[in-house]
This record gives sequence, structure tokens and C-alpha cells, in this order.
Amino acid sequence: MYRQNKYRPRKRGKKKKTDNGLLTLKLKPQADIRLKKVFSSIGVPKKSAFKPDPFQLKALSAIKKTDCLVTAPTGAGKTWIAEKAIAEIHAKQGKSWYASPLKALSNSKYYEFSAIFGADNVGILTGDRKENPEAPIIVGTTEILRNKLYDAMHFGESLSADLVILDEAHFLGDEERGVVWEEIMIYLPPRIPLLLLSATIGNAHQIAGWLSSIRLKKCIVIEEKKRPVPLSPLFLHPSGTLLPLTTQSAKKRNGNIYKKVSDYLNQKNPPLIAPPRRLPPFGQIMRVLDKYNLLPAIFFLKSRLDCDNALKLCTENLLIDQDRQDRKILLSRRIKELAAKNDRIKTHRQLRFIKDFAVGSHHSGQLPVWKMLLETLMTEGLLDAIFATSTVAAGVNFPARTIVFLNSDRFNGKEFLPLNSTEFHQMTGRAGRRGMDNIGFAVAIPGRFMDIRLIAKLINSPPSDVTSQIRINFSMALNLLGSYDLNQIENLLKKSFASYLITKTKKGSDLIYKNDDKFLWQDFMRHFNFLEKTGYVAKNSKLTDDGIWASHLRVDQPLMIAEGFRLGLFPESDPALLAAIMASFVFEQESDEKIDNKLIPKKLLTAFSNIERNLKPFAKRLTDKGFEVRPLFLRPALTIYAWATGQSWEKVVSISKIEEGNLVMLILRTTDHLRHIRALREVFPRAAAISEKSIELIMRDPVIIDYEL
Repeated sequence: MYRQNKYRPRKRGKKKKTDNGLLTLKLKPQADIRLKKVFSSIGVPKKSAFKPDPFQLKALSAIKKTDCLVTAPTGAGKTWIAEKAIAEIHAKQGKSWYASPLKALSNSKYYEFSAIFGADNVGILTGDRKENPEAPIIVGTTEILRNKLYDAMHFGESLSADLVILDEAHFLGDEERGVVWEEIMIYLPPRIPLLLLSATIGNAHQIAGWLSSIRLKKCIVIEEKKRPVPLSPLFLHPSGTLLPLTTQSAKKRNGNIYKKVSDYLNQKNPPLIAPPRRLPPFGQIMRVLDKYNLLPAIFFLKSRLDCDNALKLCTENLLIDQDRQDRKILLSRRIKELAAKNDRIKTHRQLRFIKDFAVGSHHSGQLPVWKMLLETLMTEGLLDAIFATSTVAAGVNFPARTIVFLNSDRFNGKEFLPLNSTEFHQMTGRAGRRGMDNIGFAVAIPGRFMDIRLIAKLINSPPSDVTSQIRINFSMALNLLGSYDLNQIENLLKKSFASYLITKTKKGSDLIYKNDDKFLWQDFMRHFNFLEKTGYVAKNSKLTDDGIWASHLRVDQPLMIAEGFRLGLFPESDPALLAAIMASFVFEQESDEKIDNKLIPKKLLTAFSNIERNLKPFAKRLTDKGFEVRPLFLRPALTIYAWATGQSWEKVVSISKIEEGNLVMLILRTTDHLRHIRALREVFPRAAAISEKSIELIMRDPVIIDYEL
């Protein structure tokens, strides 16, 4: 099993020339002798009574006195701290708020906490769900918590909570959503203890210093750097030989690449594991991993399409030995149980790959129920591999024994950028299951988009710093003006993390604010001046009646939608038509507008054209002042109209020209917008009543799922 002779990769396996003359090899499972000791440690830890780690106990002690920021590797046990902190408050008849970035994660925690504290004591608020909202323990999304703080400020009240927990607090540095985390930290009354749970971040003490300065109470940092399961980095040579990626004594930040790996990297024309622009032979790779007991594995791939196509290359992963045959029986039985709860599982085009080869593809383009199935089967140890995009590293809990890298970059929604250390450690945090593995593995596979040297460097690199992503938008401006005067708002904005960074370190938020702590205020005044000129703010700097109701439109383009209401443009008698028009306001992707007009219902085309034409002057006023206005697209409106009028899911997917998961997201976000319209019942009662019916039309299977599969 373990080679002891001199390593000569070009003499192993069958050689194959690609079309351009480059060499590929058929994988022959082997391992370097130096891995014998590492592989011998593979196994399941001995069962023992749970004993909290010192950092968990320190965190519990800290949150009883003041604010606390816990930063620890993925899987280290941060949820245990949250559970015990909530239990302390609950025992005193107090109220707790637990906020997470994802609806799926919030749903998961809702069921988890309901099992611990009793269903009557736990409620959930995610936008999609509103259950038991007066419960002493509330689980929800960060956006809902931020909106609750807006409402409390507006009515001059204090949030009804005795503890707030922000999970995944490193989202503070998220380019798109970090502003919500920062707003919560700024607006939260200091009387309410704040427990922040985060993956490892480089500037935890800096964040704590900022919080201490604005909340006037100490924020204690509890850091845990040790992984709950040790990580061993490996390199898979195209011949099929597993090698250590770095030397075991590597302590340097840049890492010491193992000599045989370095020799491969230094070759002028090294052999390839797959021809350029083609996926590697995943079935053969899984045979290598299986031989050395490295399954189950998560393969991180570049795109959704790659994840789906990878399944077709796994046909060599046959469940043939007795142990795997027994597991296949369990797998088949479990799939049958889960499919009984949702018919779409039974007919899913990828179901055969799970049944026959124990592999699945998991990404945001798929239906929620399908992702739930995969997560359930992987968590229960019934799958050999999941092929996923890097987004699965955040917020989804199905760790494996091994994670496999085929790319050293990550798509941020706009472009591919090299992995930073925080992203890398979040992904490797899935390697090694606490209580199930003695050791976890990260396997790097060479290829066109893989910088092996970068991966080796990231292994021992400290986590990245989190910077402020706060920015002014019209929803924020309206809500602040509804609660504070201009002097108070200026002082409030000075509490931003961006201002703190500029003042303390002379570094802005990725230079967004040009090292000028007045920039945030100046940007606010730019929004204020526009609101004043368009009649949403009066000369006394208070919101007008229009400004008051517009402040409740906490949506993507609040002023565009508000102007539509002021001009009486939105349908008030046809719920399907209202849902369709709202969809055109939430869609962020470029849309294919080459639609045959004969396929578009006349009433939809008329309504859409009317809104587009009449909002054009207001949109120009916005763009003339430098504000972004997204174009309205007809295809998402047509898509939602088809769904709202009862057409089949398959037909609607065909109309949409987007993947099922994206379609679900379009429906959910459209629903969020409709809920905000529903909240305007005192000002626009007919539109509010119709929006309720619109929601009923579009919120049905497969958009709504049971998170207790």
C-alpha cells in the first residue's frame, strides 16, 4: 500500500496524450511512505461524556457580565455557547434573540432550540415564516432583527430582548450584507448583552475595541485557534499517488512544500490529471480516496455546471463490497422515507447518482428540498461525496472527513479572486467531523485554476481582517430620519466601524471612504437632499407623510417603488399582476429580453410598459444625482405571472431561463417585497389586501419546504 522506493511519477500508470500533446495519466491509487503514520490515525474517537472546552466556559462567563466576541474555527462548538447563554436568560424569565445570515440556518436552529427548550418557548421570524413571535426565544435572520430595531427606534421603544446573539459575525465584512450586521451593532441598546459568534478573524480585538467605544462597556474577546479535529494537507499527483502537501514541521507562514510536490510543480511540462478545460476523472479520484479511507469528501468546484457534470464522471464509484452494499440498502431506504415527504425528490434528474453511486451535487441553483435531502444524507454518513461550490462553506453544516480543492480562487459574484485565509479556513473547517473523526484531510489537486503554492501558504496563514462595509442607502436614511434629528444622525454615523478604522488606523473600508471619516455623513446628506427635493422630507428635516410610509419599504429600490405608489401605477385588483410587477423590481441579473410579444399576456405587457414609462423621469432624476437605478426586466415579471396564474413548475422554469434555485430565490424576494406592501394597509389598503393574495399565489411547493425532512 505504501511505496518505499524512489518516487518516479512518470513510470506509474498508463500514459495518455491529450489533443495538444500534454501528458495525462490513468490514476493508480498509491501513497507516499510518509503518510503511513497519518493514515494510521484515521478512525473514530472513543465515546466519552461531553466536556466543554475552556474557551466555551470562558465565553459563558464573559457574556454574564458584558458583551463577548467568540472567534473559533468552524465546528469548534460555538452553538453550544449560544444554547447555554440562552438557557441562562430563559431561566430568569428573560428574552433572547438569535440571528443568523441564512433562512435555512435559522430554520435549522429553530427546530434545534425547539427540541431543547420546548416548541412553546421558541419562535421564528425569517420573512418566509412568522411563528410564535412573542416567544421568549426568537430565531430569525439578521435583516429581520435590523428591521425590529428600526421599528423600536421609530416608536421610541427598546428592543424586547435581554440577550442578542449574532451568529456568523464575520459577515460584518461581507461586501453585500455586512452593512446589516454593522447597523445592528450600532443601533442595539447597550443594556442588551451582545454575543458575537464568528469564524476565526484576524482583527477580533479591533472589532471589540470599536464595540467597546460605541456601547460604553467592555467587549471581551474569546479566541480559540485550535481546530477540534487536526487537519492534514495532501497533494494528489496525477498518477494517483497521495503525497504530503507540506512538510510536517512546517511552521512558517508560507509553509514548506514537500519536495516531491515541489519537483512536480517545477517540471516544465508536468503530467495532468485531466485535459485542459475538462473535469478530472472523479470516479478514479474517489477510488484513491476510498483506498486510504478518506471518504466521505466534499469537492469544491468552480461552477454549478461543473458540480452537475461531475456526477457523470463518478460511475466508477460502484457500491460493490459488502460494507458498501449494506450502506446502499440503508441509503435506498432513507431516500424512500425522505421522498415520501416530497414528490419532487422522486423525480429529480440527479436521484440516480445518489442511489447508484452515493454522490450528489449541491449548489444554490437547486431546489431547497433537494439541498435539504443532500445535507441530511451527508450528515447521516450515507453519501461518499458532495460536489459543491465554495458558497457551501458558509452556513451549511455537513462536515466530511476530507475536502478536495480543485481551484485556489473563488467567485465573489462579480469576478474570480484568489482565496484569502478566512475563506480557506472556512472551507477546510468542513474537513474532519467532531466526534466522528480523529483527523481531517484537505486534498489539493493540480489544474488550470489551482495555485498549489498559494494553498500551501494559506494552511498556516492567520485569518484575514474584517473591514467595514457600511454604506448609506435610501431605506437607511428614511428610517434614521424617522427617529432622529440631523445632529443625532451625524453622531450615530460617527459610531460606524468605518469611522473607527479611519480614526484609529487611518484605513477606511477598502478605501471606500477615502480615509475621510466625514465621508459617511456627506453621503448621508446627499441622500437627504434628494429626499427633500422629492417630497419625502420636509423643510424642517422631518419625514413627510410620504416619507413615513416609504420608510417601511425596506426593499431593494424603495424610492422607485414609493414613486410608483405616489403615481398610482401598481395594480390594485389583480394579485398575479401585482406579484409580476414586483418581480421586475427585485431581479438583479441581466435578463434576456428577447421574448416573443405573442407569449406575453396583454394585461402584463400593458402594466409593465406603463410603469416603465411613467417611472422613467424619476429614474433619470436619481441617476443624474449619481444614484444607481437598476433597469426593470420583463422576463422575471412574465415568470412570476406564469407561476401566480397556476402554470406548472416545469413550465415556469422554462419561461424563466434560470436555474430552479434562482427561481425560488426570485419568488422569495418577490414575496419579501409584497410583505412590505402589505404593511402599508393604512395608506394603501387595496394594494395591501391584494398583496396578501399575491403571496398566497406564489408561496407554494416547491418554494415552501419542510425543514424537518
